Amino acid sequence: MKNSEKSSSKTVLYVSGIITLLFVAASLALPTQMNTVVNAVFAFLTNQFGWLYLFSVAIFIVVVLGIAMSRYGKIKLGKDDDKPEFTNFQWFAMLFGGGMGIGLVFWSVAEPMMHYLSPPIGEGGTAEAMATAMRVTFFHWGIHPWVIFAIGGLALAYFQFRRGLPFLISSSFYPIIGERIHGPIGKTIDILSVFATIFGVATSLGLGSSQIATGLEYLWGIESTPLTISLIIAVITVLFTLATVSGLHKAMQMTANLKIWLSVGFMIFIFLFGGMVPILNNFVNGLGEYFQNFIGQTFWMGNLGWVGGWTIFYWAWWIAWVPFVGQFVARVSKGRTIREFLIAVSLLPAGFSLIWLGIYGGAAFHLDSLSGGAIQAAINVDYTTALFATLEQLPLYALTGPLSIILIVVCFIGAANSATYVLAMLTSGGDMDPSKQLRGGWGLAQGALTIVLILIGGTAALKVLQTASIAAAFPFMLVMLGMCYSIIKGLDEDYKKSKLE
Repeated sequence: MKNSEKSSSKTVLYVSGIITLLFVAASLALPTQMNTVVNAVFAFLTNQFGWLYLFSVAIFIVVVLGIAMSRYGKIKLGKDDDKPEFTNFQWFAMLFGGGMGIGLVFWSVAEPMMHYLSPPIGEGGTAEAMATAMRVTFFHWGIHPWVIFAIGGLALAYFQFRRGLPFLISSSFYPIIGERIHGPIGKTIDILSVFATIFGVATSLGLGSSQIATGLEYLWGIESTPLTISLIIAVITVLFTLATVSGLHKAMQMTANLKIWLSVGFMIFIFLFGGMVPILNNFVNGLGEYFQNFIGQTFWMGNLGWVGGWTIFYWAWWIAWVPFVGQFVARVSKGRTIREFLIAVSLLPAGFSLIWLGIYGGAAFHLDSLSGGAIQAAINVDYTTALFATLEQLPLYALTGPLSIILIVVCFIGAANSATYVLAMLTSGGDMDPSKQLRGGWGLAQGALTIVLILIGGTAALKVLQTASIAAAFPFMLVMLGMCYSIIKGLDEDYKKSKLE
């Protein structure tokens, strides 16, 4: 068995590495053609299979709700006598921390304002458009993404802690294919997991580095160009790769703590000075709209162009992050019951995200009105400046402007460091402590891939990243649909066995 797993991990590593290198080489040699191919894939997937992205996420919601409410909910993620490794407070804090990242910082102001100016339905710049903007933003960042992560996390935690299988996505298919998880089928599943992770993380790194670059230009006049963005990625890649290889756990813990304190500090500051009453009014109204339209929005395809550029991109992005975020929530949840796990993972980080977006979005609307449209004017020029344009309307901008860049950087480093670790695990047979060489190699590979996508995309770099993410996530979405059936089958076997004993 061990030799089989070792051979499998090497195959996953070599195949993933070779195809990644081929992609980078082709992008460097034929940038125009690669850009054309990526856009063609995007158009094909959204036009022909956009419905499947929406329907799949709806299935994930039903599966999570069904398992949580079923007789399987009492099954532990571990042996029957295992106790949780963390107190409830520690566990909740880690789940909240897992909900904060580059994307949430990047889109906190930009997305509500962009939907306000150009809503999926109706006229922009109206009170109705503002309500729609908050509803749609909550929809993209609320329960749906965390249900996706809950599926992946449940699969990893259950089959690792309960069944003793390797910490790999392929292990979740054991009830269906048995020992063949160590063969070609299992290898293919793990390779797809690697590609989904690479492109999902590349999208986040591209967003984060672009925001850092535009922030530097907005604050100090340093021109934001693809070269500047690439240099930022290169520098931060070196930093997080060194941290990953050298095992600077204390430094990374300090980075994680700094991220949390800065995030909470910004939320309180913006809530206090960004217009508490307007923020609360928008938040409550948006929350009501969100829950009232929950089912309808889940299946809505009334504006396919808009849905493809926003909802389908987000669903693909979240699906691509399943191996990464799923691994995180799984590792901190050993000893919990499945019901506890599914409810907490689906609702707690989602709740934090809704509060975050409610504060930032509500403040942006209020401050934009007070400033005569200064924030929307900045977004019309470059939407990556949205956060800085908002902070500029508040006191202490000379302090909060640089601090916001620090927040983006620590989110950047934390996400990239964790993703590097996960990629190393996926390509080492599920080893919980992969080699430093493997971690370092994947760290450099992530940086190189993101730089290539930025360079071939030019001013449309983020669009290239989005389309690449959608393309990479599509096959993994099919894997997740199979995973749902396999989890239910495995849980049923477990339940029947426990009843017999």
